[in-house]
Parts: sequence; C-alpha cells; structure tokens
Amino acid sequence: MSHQSAKDFFRPLAVGAPAPLREIPARPSRAIHFFDPSNEKMAAKIPGMVGTVDVLLGNLEDAVKADNKVAAREGLVKIAQSTDFGPTQLWTRINALDSPWVLDDLTTLVPAIGEKLDVIMVPKVQGAEDIHYVDRLLAQLEAKAGISRPILIHAILETARGVANVEEICGASPRMQGLSLGPADLAADRKMKTTRVGGGHPGYLVREDPPRDANGDTRVDAQRAVFQQDLWHYTIAKMVDACAMHGIYPYYGPFGDIADVVACEDQFRNAFLLGCVGTWSLHPKQIAIANKVFSPSVEDIAHARRVVAAMGDGTGAVMIDGKMEDDASLKQCLVLVALAEQLAEIDPELKAAYDAIPDSEVDA
Repeated sequence: MSHQSAKDFFRPLAVGAPAPLREIPARPSRAIHFFDPSNEKMAAKIPGMVGTVDVLLGNLEDAVKADNKVAAREGLVKIAQSTDFGPTQLWTRINALDSPWVLDDLTTLVPAIGEKLDVIMVPKVQGAEDIHYVDRLLAQLEAKAGISRPILIHAILETARGVANVEEICGASPRMQGLSLGPADLAADRKMKTTRVGGGHPGYLVREDPPRDANGDTRVDAQRAVFQQDLWHYTIAKMVDACAMHGIYPYYGPFGDIADVVACEDQFRNAFLLGCVGTWSLHPKQIAIANKVFSPSVEDIAHARRVVAAMGDGTGAVMIDGKMEDDASLKQCLVLVALAEQLAEIDPELKAAYDAIPDSEVDA
C-alpha cells in the first residue's frame, strides 16, 4: 500500500478542481427521500417537496430498470436545472462501479448540474479503492466544468467486505460525507437468513430463563417471555464508530415494509439512539417518521439546556433531578442543543416547539 504525505490529502486531485473541504458541514439530513427521475409522475412532485424534506435523492441505481437508466439520468438533469432547491439538499445515487452506466452518470451529471449536486451516493462500496476512483474522476470533471465547490461522496455499506473495510472507506478521501447501511444487499452478501429489508426478525431472540417448580426442577416447557432482537445492531454500531472517528455522518438505510409504520419508527429510533443522523425514505409517509425520530424531543432539549446552564464553565459535576451530570454529559447535551438550533432554522414547527420551552424549565 502506497502512502502519501498527510499534507497532500487536502490538495485537489486535478489542476483547477476546487480545494477539498477540511470539515464536512453538519447539515440536517433526517430523511434522504428517494425518487425515480424516469417516473414523470414522481418527478413532477419534486419541486413541491422542496423545503418539506432535508434531502431529495434522484436514484439512478437499483429500482430503475436497465432500459430506463438513460431516461432517469436525463430526468435528473432536467429536474435539477429547473428547480430551486433552497434549504433542501440534492443528492443522487449513481449506478454501481462495475456497471455499464456509471461512467456516463458521472460525465453527464457533473458538467450539467455539478453546482447543484451536494452529494453523490456510491453503492456497494468494497474498499478505499472504490472511493479513490470516484474521487479522482470527480476532481477531473469539476476542473473541466469549472465547479466552485467539491461534490461530496456518500458510500453505502451493502457487502461484507465493505463492512470489514469500513474504517479505510471513511478515511479514503476528504470528500467522504457519510455512510448508509444497505441491509437487503448486505443480508444477501453475508448469507443472512432473512429476506426483510431492515427491522428485527422473530427468530433472532432472547428468551427468559425457565421457572422452577415446587421441587426446584426446571420447567423448560413453561410459557416464557421472548424478546425479539435487532439483526442490525452490530453493523450500525460499527458504522457509527468509523464515521465518528473520521468526522463524517452515519445513516440508517431503507426500511422495506412501508405499511408497518410502527416497526419502521422503532428501527429508525434504534439507529438514532446509536448515533445515526438520518435515514432513507422510500415513501412520503416515512419522511414524517424520520423527521420526528431524528429531531430531538422537546423534553430532551429542555433537559440538555438545563445541563448546559447548570454546568457553567463545563468542569466539575452537578446534580439535576437526582442524577449526576458532568463534563461528559455536558458534551452530549451540547450535541443535542446544536442539532436543535440547526433544525429550528429549517423546520418552523420544531422552532416553535423548542422556543416554547419556558426559561423556568432551563433555569430550574
């Protein structure tokens, strides 16, 4: 493996390309809403969704049939050129790097809509070499097209090798914006015995210990409580660590059972609690769930502000509601308060809810 000087890491990979970012901006991206740009009915709704969702993503990969690939690419160019996205980010998911369409995706999109495109999502990333390929190509295309800011890269973890190489993927380029979990492809690649797209599985469980009868004998046949477990816990936690280490952002991916909004919310919340900043939305009803789950609650923000107010210079420890709060909990609270401030700027309802927290609750 060749090593470059650390000083070279932030030099553009092509003459005339924009300078790489030193820090990835923390922009709200609670829901990444996927749309098929080759579907005219769906495409027509996109301008009206601006401002209602943090990220709109034009999908060119899976779910777009082979004979619609060119139409999807051209449709995305048309939508991007004719729409003012305002506070909403525009992302795209290009075709896989081993596909016959990916080169045309990049050479078409960057010159045509590169200034509007915030992030390019790369599917089935196996290792750093995949990121290096896209990184250099984007720099060449940006330089040629005169793009003023670097387009960022987001990798999907959907192979066992990608998960094994997650740290080197996160650190492969200053363009790396984040990672998403791709549970369906990952399950197939790992030979996991589930056909669900995200969520738990009734066979993956822990069971309460058996009771004993009057003689002290174990009754294994007795009714016992069963708790269904989350198949994705390990992978999400590993992904969150790798992203945090490199200052980029982890996301939960798709939840396939559109009708089961309760389990969807549970899966999103698990990911949020573990450190994810957002998730994918495959249907408008999932946007509302994601916005709710990935926005801190009013109670959380009230508590966080109380801790920040009570901690003063951030050293020592204080007791609040019978619980000890110290500099470690202050850091957690500052993360929540900063997120609340960002979300309030783009979400009037949240702003009203956070602003309504009485000062007495903060100063109590």
